[in-house]
Amino acid sequence: MTCPLPVLRANRVLRGLAPGEKLRVLATDPAALSDFRDFCKTSGHVLVATSETKGVFSFTIRRKPEESAS
Repeated sequence: MTCPLPVLRANRVLRGLAPGEKLRVLATDPAALSDFRDFCKTSGHVLVATSETKGVFSFTIRRKPEESAS
């Protein structure tokens, strides 16, 4: 898949996770690196780790905490 499809699918999965849970995403599109960095920066999720092996990029994302109702 080419971006932004991996980001859109990851966002859908993250919405179903509990705050603080982690998701690992694998992608082969080199543009995914900047796409996931930007996505996490704007969404409030945390990009915990990234790596690349033989053209496969791995992203570990921690779901953002629940926002307080203050």
